[in-house]
Formats: sequence, C-alpha cells, structure tokens
Amino acid sequence: MEELVGLREGSSGKPVTLPELWGPCPRVRRGIRGGLEWLKQRLFCVGEDWYFLMALGVLMALISYTMNFAIGRVVRAHKWLYKEVGDGHLLRYLSWTVYPVALLSFSSGFSQSITPFSGGSGLPELKTMLSGVILEDYLDIKNFGAKVVGLSCTLATGSTIFLGKVGPFVHLSVMISAYLGHVRTKTMGESNSKAKELEMLTAAAAVGVATVFAAPFSGVLFSIEVMSSHFSVWNYWRGFFAATCGAFMFRLLSVFNSEQETITSIYKTSFRVDVPFDLPEIFFFVALGAICGVLSCVYLFCQRTFVRFIKTNRYTSKLLATSKPLYSALAALVLASITYPPGVGRFMASRLSMKEHLDTLFDNNSWALMTRNSSPPWPMEPDPQNLWFEWYHPRFTIFGTLAFFLVMKVALSFSCLFPIPHLISFALWTLLSLAMPGPWPELPHLGFGPAGAAAFSGAVTHSISTALLAFELTGQIVHALPVLMAVLAANAVSQNCQPSFYDGTIMAKKLPYLPWIRGRKLGSYPVIVEHFMNRTITTLAKDMPLEEVAKVVTSTDVIQYPLVESTESQTLVGTVEKTHLVQALQTVTPGQQSCLQDILTDGCPTQPVTLQLSPETSLYQTHNLFELLTLQSLFVTSRGRAVGSVSWVELKKAISTLINPPAPK
Repeated sequence: MEELVGLREGSSGKPVTLPELWGPCPRVRRGIRGGLEWLKQRLFCVGEDWYFLMALGVLMALISYTMNFAIGRVVRAHKWLYKEVGDGHLLRYLSWTVYPVALLSFSSGFSQSITPFSGGSGLPELKTMLSGVILEDYLDIKNFGAKVVGLSCTLATGSTIFLGKVGPFVHLSVMISAYLGHVRTKTMGESNSKAKELEMLTAAAAVGVATVFAAPFSGVLFSIEVMSSHFSVWNYWRGFFAATCGAFMFRLLSVFNSEQETITSIYKTSFRVDVPFDLPEIFFFVALGAICGVLSCVYLFCQRTFVRFIKTNRYTSKLLATSKPLYSALAALVLASITYPPGVGRFMASRLSMKEHLDTLFDNNSWALMTRNSSPPWPMEPDPQNLWFEWYHPRFTIFGTLAFFLVMKVALSFSCLFPIPHLISFALWTLLSLAMPGPWPELPHLGFGPAGAAAFSGAVTHSISTALLAFELTGQIVHALPVLMAVLAANAVSQNCQPSFYDGTIMAKKLPYLPWIRGRKLGSYPVIVEHFMNRTITTLAKDMPLEEVAKVVTSTDVIQYPLVESTESQTLVGTVEKTHLVQALQTVTPGQQSCLQDILTDGCPTQPVTLQLSPETSLYQTHNLFELLTLQSLFVTSRGRAVGSVSWVELKKAISTLINPPAPK
C-alpha cells in the first residue's frame, strides 16, 4: 500500500502519494537528492577523524564515570564495615587494614598475571613511544582489562593509599585509541601510518586527562607539554574535539545520575571577584612558587633515590622479582597502620576520602578564626556538613595537623611505588594544606591553595598546564595572573635543577629516550656528526656477488642494509630490508643470477634514502631531526659516499658526554 503524504493545492480533498506530489518538480527533486547524498557522504564517512575522536571521548567518559561510581560504592562499604564492627580496637584495626591489603594484593597479582605492562602509571612509557620508540605489546588491548581492574581496586582503598588515576587513565585512553585505529584500518582497508597513529595517540593523551578532571583545555596543553617534544598544529583540533567530547559526557553523566543540577566544575570555589588580590600580594604568590620549586627539587631527588634503593637493595629487589603481590601487601599494611584513625591517622584526617580531602581544603572559611574561641569536638563519625572538624585537634591545632599531613603524605608517596596501576599524586594536593587561605583569618580571600597546587605539580612535571587545570577544577579564573606567575617561578627553579618526574622515571627504568639539550648553553653546535658517528657500517653493493651477500646476511643482525651503487664508488642509492633479501636469496636459480643487481632487477624491493646526515651536521641539529621526525637511525654521507650511521645509541652517548664530560686524565 502506498503511503499518503498530503493534499495537492487547489484539489478537492483527495489525498495524493509522494510521486504524484513531487512529480511536476524534477529539478527540485534532483537538488534535494543531491543534497542528501552530499550530507550522507560528509556525515557518515567512516574514515573521517571526527567520529573516531568522538567515540574515543565518549567511551573514556563512560569508563571514567563508571569507575568512579563503583569506587565510591566500595569506599562507602569500607566505611560501613569500619563503623559496624564495634568499639573494639582490634576489630577496627583489622577492618581498616585488611581491606586495603586485600585490594592491593589482588590488584597487583591480577595485573601482573595478565601482563606486566599494566603496572605503573604508564606515562613514561607513553612519552617514550611518542618519541618514536616501539614498545612491543604496550598498547595491546589485553592490557586494558588488567589496567581497569587493577586501577579500580587501587583507588578503592580510599585515603589509605594516596594515589590518583591521571597517569593510568592516559594509558587506558591511548590503548583504546590504538584499538579503534586498528579497527578502522581493517574496516576501511587503509594502510598503517605511523604518523597518523602518533597523531591519534597525542589526542588520546588529552582525552585521558579531560575525562578525569572534566578539563579539556588542561588535557590538550598537558599532551603538548608533557607527552611530546614537538607538536604539530594539525593535531590541535583533534585534541580539543576529543577532549571536549569526553569532558562534556563525563559531567553530563553526573547530571543524569542526579549528582549535579547542571554541568559545573568538580571543586567549585567562591573566591572574591570584586577585589581578588591586591598588587603587593603578587610578591607572596611568586614567593610561594619559588618555595614550591625548591620543594619539588627535594621531592624529585628523594623520589629517584628511593627508586634506586628499591631496585638495588637485595631484599626489596628479590621481593619485587619473585612476589610482587606480597610486596604490595606489606607496603599497604604499613600505610594502613599509619593512617589508622585512632592512631596517627587522627592527625591526618584519614577518615576522609580523597575527594573529601580536597573539598575541605578548598573551603574558603577561616579555620583558625573558627577555632580561636571554641574547641569543636572530634565527632565519632565525620559530619558531612562540617568535614573540616577532621583537621582539628585541641593539642595540635589546625596548623599542626595540616603540617603533619603534608610531611606524612610526601613521605608516604615514596612508599607508593607498587607494581600496580597508579600515578603518584606528587603531594600536589597536600601542599594545599599549608597554602590554603582557610587557616589564616587575615587573608581570607586569597587563592593560595590553587596557586600552591598548580605551582608544585607544575614544577614536578615541568609543565604550565597545571595553572589552567586549577582554574578548570575550581571554576574561577580571578587569580589567573598570580597563579600563572607562581607556576612560572616554580618551573624556573625546578627545570634548572632537576629532571621532571617522568624523565626521572624514564632514566630509572632505563627506557630508550633522548635527553633534552640546550644548544647555546651546552655548546652543542661545535660538536658535529663526524665526532660521534658509527663508522663501521655494512654496505651492500649492486655488483657484489650473491655468495658474499649471503655471508653478510647470515653473519649480521640488522633490519636493513644501506645499498650502494658499486663497491668502488660506495655511493648511497637506497636501503634494502633483510627479510626481503632472505626471501629473494631463497628463490635464486643457480647459474642464472650472479650478483645483487640481478635479484634487485627481478623484483626485490628497495627504499630510497630521503634523509641523510652530513659529517658536518651539528649535534643540536641532529637531535632536533631525531625528535621532530621520530627517527631511529640515519646514514651519514660525504659527497654521496656512505661513511657511517647515527642511531639513538650514538646520539645519546654524545649528549651524555656533552652534559657530563669525562674528567681530564
């Protein structure tokens, strides 16, 4: 039966069908059909990046919110258990300690049983990959499940283990991006492109940060500053689009679940807007940034020292090598015992979760003024309306508990080197305790808390994006200038004294990564390629007999060989893969082919050398080429002749010698 769609104008009321209605207008019909086809091609083209990035952002937002929802339920169950066991100290202690010990043991054991690549934050490895290094199985999708389960169990321990999820979530986002990229490649029949993959991984790093803090701007700047040494403007829109989709969906889910009335910042503050700060107060912000820079240097040095001790000490190294879950359980038992509320945890507000810690530290009330004439009692259970009571102790006072909290959290963060998915929080939030304006009644309106957090975390990571993160988290930008000045001051101190947290971890793990050099300061221009290149290279000449070619292939262990025009001229003309050579040699017919040129003519593929170095190229220029183009090696030619090669090994050794010259004999 034909569908009735309307009435013809001027008709007697008889309904007409679609062909009859549009029959007299063929031009209009063709225009509409053409427009619909064009819209279909533009909107439903699977190969476009828009849909890929939108799917990435939405998926990561769903995972982040689901994880937060499940973790919140588990944390509340732990609090309920601690409350219901009674007043006996033994039962309370067991309920407080056994819970995180069991979770962390399971997290470590489960993650390591699936794959060892799921342990740790993953940011140092990702930074290494974005520089051009191939880490096998690091982005395998099987790591995803292990990472999600391990991270959820770790965060479910609450304030006992002061850890965050930024680093692991960036790793998760990158794994999803790599998997979606493989699916799209197989679906569309496209060839694998390394440049395209790196572009998507950079955008995925921005999504990982955006879906944790609902901060798309900070996520994009984080991916530019921390994850890559060079950034293409072409990737800018990709990062912003994916991060915006993820942040929007993450906050929209809170509205759908009736947690928020509308989309707002996570830690909303109410600083004064009319006069946020006076001009002389800029000095205190800059001084705070300098202090944070000094503290970050101390923290980074202690962190690397502790990591080195863990790896070199025979007891801890043996424990990590044989039984990582046991190591996690012992460390969790120590930390849980320290944070036990009736004990030392009384002075650390350990009954509060990490989110409640931040909610109270972002409180704009003056705690010192509120406790000057009264001593609020320590409630049997945390009061949701007065969570700041957890920070008060009649003998320690507000200042004492906050200072003790800062020292203990920084010290305990060194012990959080579990073989489980996590990222050390750098104590960036603990610094809020001393920088927060709440304890000072004379300065009730200053935003020292966001400034201190941004400055310390920025100094530890060598980034400026933490200033913008503070604004997106709090929803206020009235302290933009002083916070930015504090972050710059902290970075000025930290970058001149210590490598960043990620670079230090890369060095501790001995990952392949090129160190940063400053050409003018270190005098890298006078150092040229001729000083450090590898002069012993194995070349294959077109006129080389096949017997010699076979000997070279079987006696060397390289991926590709430089191909030269002749043995005498040594003019570089291209490269040939070892696998292709082996296949070609296996199909050689005796007596018909005598030299390498014959099998090349028969179809053995070769690749042209589009980029090569000169012996006079400076170290600084070579370093920039390797980082900008994510190269692994380059050949060195002099007037067309192949005279050597430069790989990561030679380049890194040259930079290390330049930075730390050997002592004169």
